[in-house]
Amino acid sequence: MPPSSTSPDNTRDDHDDLVFLDEHPAPATAGGASHVWRVMIIDDDEDVHSTTTFALGNLDMQHRPLEFVHAYSAGQARELLRTEADIAVILLDVVMEQDDAGLHLVRYIRETLKLADVRIILRTGQPGYAPEIDAIRDFDINDYKTKSELTRIKLFTTVTAAIRSYEQIRAISANRRGLDQVVQASTELMALHGVHNFAAGVLAQVADILAMPANGVLCVQECADPTHPDQLQIVATAGASRRLGTGLLGQREDAAIHDALERTIAAHRNIYDAGYVTLYFAGKACRDFVAYLVLSRPLDDIDQRLLEVFCSNVSVGLHNVELVSHLHNAAFYDQLSKLPNRTRLVEILDATLAGPGRADATLSLVDLDHFAETNDALGHHFGDTLLVAVAGRLQTSLGQELTVARIGGDIFSVLGDASAVNPARILALFEAPFPIDGQEVQLSATLGLVRLGEHDGTGADALKDADIALKRAKLQQRAGHFYFSRSMGVEIRERVRLMHALRTGFSKGELSVMYQPQIDLATRRPVGAEALLRWCGADGKFISPDRFIPIAEYSGLIIDIGEWVLRAACQEVVRLRAAGYRDFTMSVNVSQVQFRHPYFLEMLRSALTDTNAPPENIELEITESMAMEEPDLLIKMLAQIKHTGVSIAIDDFGTGFSSLSYLQRLQVDKLKIDRAFVTEITGSARGSSIAEMVIQLGRNLGLSVIAEGVEDERQAQILQALGCPMAQGFLFARPMAVPALYEWLSNDALHRAA
Repeated sequence: MPPSSTSPDNTRDDHDDLVFLDEHPAPATAGGASHVWRVMIIDDDEDVHSTTTFALGNLDMQHRPLEFVHAYSAGQARELLRTEADIAVILLDVVMEQDDAGLHLVRYIRETLKLADVRIILRTGQPGYAPEIDAIRDFDINDYKTKSELTRIKLFTTVTAAIRSYEQIRAISANRRGLDQVVQASTELMALHGVHNFAAGVLAQVADILAMPANGVLCVQECADPTHPDQLQIVATAGASRRLGTGLLGQREDAAIHDALERTIAAHRNIYDAGYVTLYFAGKACRDFVAYLVLSRPLDDIDQRLLEVFCSNVSVGLHNVELVSHLHNAAFYDQLSKLPNRTRLVEILDATLAGPGRADATLSLVDLDHFAETNDALGHHFGDTLLVAVAGRLQTSLGQELTVARIGGDIFSVLGDASAVNPARILALFEAPFPIDGQEVQLSATLGLVRLGEHDGTGADALKDADIALKRAKLQQRAGHFYFSRSMGVEIRERVRLMHALRTGFSKGELSVMYQPQIDLATRRPVGAEALLRWCGADGKFISPDRFIPIAEYSGLIIDIGEWVLRAACQEVVRLRAAGYRDFTMSVNVSQVQFRHPYFLEMLRSALTDTNAPPENIELEITESMAMEEPDLLIKMLAQIKHTGVSIAIDDFGTGFSSLSYLQRLQVDKLKIDRAFVTEITGSARGSSIAEMVIQLGRNLGLSVIAEGVEDERQAQILQALGCPMAQGFLFARPMAVPALYEWLSNDALHRAA
């Protein structure tokens, strides 16, 4: 069968192919021995079996040919391993029947079958999947490769290394003491955390295996380090070699040791000398580890074989310890500032809350003001440099007794004693500009703080509370601060509870649209109605719109709810026209969140089209504050809305500070006098002055005017006398459901007929 190959154009979905890139074939080793090396291939893909045997079938390794044993599932492999003897190497697929079938099989091989000699090479077709560290540590896995990286020569090299390791283990099996020591040493090393501890353990374990004092150094060399091409980084030292200290090992420090280690790296193997031994630990990602040990006696053949096996195991261990260290660093520390990240901060907070320092501890979030604008204007590299500068100033200025962390974006945190985590002290750090790339950058920050002595909950809860305080501080004043209080927590939790209840209530049909008629004051005939949203909860109690509409806007639910209200109003207009009310106008409130939505116009047109509602009978109400916040944007939007035929009213007019020049450009059709000014007509010394002004303004601008909140006949008469054409309020009708609206309209028609 020809070797299986996968190109970028026909990659299989399971990514389980074994790919051999174009290379010159590995030279066959001269052999002729009658014995064979038995290699078991365990994989659920037949192509992998055929490709592997094709690649290795005609090659000799260590002067012997290969014999293959095939298993196509973990279950079949278990059966074969009970009877098949002298398996030297197992090429094992990690993912078969289940995601961890391969790892369970490794456990079975090592623990149940007690096969310690066989070498196991894990392979996976899923590049993102890696075996557990525990499995590598506990079960003596020889290597781990993704199938896509195994070219023919790399496969030959990997299997050859495994067979060599197997041969060496079998060759020295008579010396069980040394072998047991190697295995025990490897296991103990794997239990050590951190590269430095692991490296120090390697020196100690080698000395123990050789039964001599530990005296040496273990170094790492980056493959491509242009700054120090001739130097090695010292990782650990033992015995008299501790004089070398830490840092870089250069030729000037100790030429003999440096040269010996360089020769070992160049040769990619251990070098044995009368007075010393250098050990080579093959690294990955261009990092090679080497050790130099001073010998108190010459090494015999058994010693050398033991060290070869030990180095083979330790090479995998060193790589995995580095990987774990890197993952730990990535998981708990911010890669840009090198400060603890949110995850690590929560751990520190939990420890602080459980410790004696809780009573006096304070957590502060430090949010850089307008950082996004600086980042956008000057570029992300500039922004990153600025963040590093802020991190450095916080660390160096606040002292080691405090914990400084970066929890994301432009937000830092400071944790420590309340006397040190002082808002004035922290904010003062931003008074001086930050020198970045030749520029002086002036920053300010806003703080949200929580006193841990007053906090009940976990570290994550404390962080949430500080964030709540930060949001409150940003609402009040930039470059200020705010301390969290219990009442704020209750308020936030109630808002979240109400938000979830609103989401559920909307989906269950608890929301409804009520309609309050609008009246022509001269004829007292209905000319339209305002669609008003109401919510009756599952317990039968009504929730005030003043409570739930801000929640709907904050959560974004207002987009879906607002469309539903608009469609309901459009459908009602169509039904009213069919019932004979052809000049009836339906007014619908539109929030700022809806208005800013990029698909608002599309939604409006779709609602009009789908319901066949005549646009001239639909009126959208926007608030005065909304009209004045972004007038230029609103002018363009209102012009587009006017093209649909829908009219525009400004609600609550007079409560804001409208610019008359903008008001003339807005192309609105109606002004709505706020109920507060209607009440003043009869209940305030100021009387009707504001209402009269709005009516006069509408007349001068050619706009219609309607007063809301009319509750008694005296108010209606004064408004009519002032020239206000329309009104709505409890005097005429309360908001009502659709059946009640039709009944009210019918009674009104009968009353006029009588």
